[in-house]
Amino acid sequence: MTEESFRTDVRRIAGRIGAEIRGVELREPDKLEPETMAEIRAALLRHKVIFFPGQHLNHADHVALARRFGEVTRLPGSKHGTHPDGFPEILVVDPDVNDARHGMRFEERLHRKSLRHDSGWHVDVASVVNPPAISVLRCEVATEFGGDTQWTNLVAAYEGLSGPLQRLADGLRAEHALHAGVRLLFSDEEDLAIIRKRVQETLVSLHPVVRVHPETGEKALFLPPASVSHLAGLLPWESDGVLDVLLAHLSRPEYTLRYHWAPGDVAVWDNRAVAHLQPADLHYTDYRRRMYRVLVLGDRPVGPDGFVSESVRGEPLTPFHGPGESLPTGPAPE
Repeated sequence: MTEESFRTDVRRIAGRIGAEIRGVELREPDKLEPETMAEIRAALLRHKVIFFPGQHLNHADHVALARRFGEVTRLPGSKHGTHPDGFPEILVVDPDVNDARHGMRFEERLHRKSLRHDSGWHVDVASVVNPPAISVLRCEVATEFGGDTQWTNLVAAYEGLSGPLQRLADGLRAEHALHAGVRLLFSDEEDLAIIRKRVQETLVSLHPVVRVHPETGEKALFLPPASVSHLAGLLPWESDGVLDVLLAHLSRPEYTLRYHWAPGDVAVWDNRAVAHLQPADLHYTDYRRRMYRVLVLGDRPVGPDGFVSESVRGEPLTPFHGPGESLPTGPAPE
């Protein structure tokens, strides 16, 4: 299906989420005309995640493209992870990077410790009080098979709830923290090292379970399993019961899409309205991918009742304008 547009060719790729855009050259993004950028942004807000096949951007183009959507941001210092030389705005997303720092198959170890089969679904940097608004991810090395990324439409997920559940969710808050979706054991030395690191560098925020989108006014079920530890104000058994219902609903197949990468592809998604899932099947192949990600600064989520996200521990993300300090190798969840 093609949506007629003056400058861009927008083609939907799933029923409730996602579109592919052709007829646009993203190299030298500063030269994109305002009308073209307006159409791209409108497509992003409507379809939640948009794909530009075969663009083959370099690092400078990637950062410049992200800046067309807003101010670029990143986690400070070593929390950011690995970046290419000269481009500290960019995060390298590559299993080999994690293995080099944490020991072989670091992500596979965490995957096996998941509390739920769907614990990997996440919103980028949801543990900060103002999660990024937009993520821009590009592929440099792709797999022959496997390695697909999935996205789910959190607006569609909210709209798919019954009225009573919507009203319940509208007034709830959830605490978000790194690795909340896995069970780390004090009896495991490698787990203990991660626990110590979390205590030293922890980021914890309280977000509304339902987020009102600041541009569209749509309500989204802002409840990614990877970062949600519990529902605030509820007893533990109450929190677990409600979360079981909402989390099982969040990634129903009709809200999702699955994308198989090719070198040069670029994806842009609305981090306020979707969650995504990195490929777990890479653990069972000899293939490795190499991706690069840049984040666009966001604001504090606001709930239907006016509740504004609060920081429990850690500082908000801020605009990043310069090269900054050199950053060491670190984990890079997509």
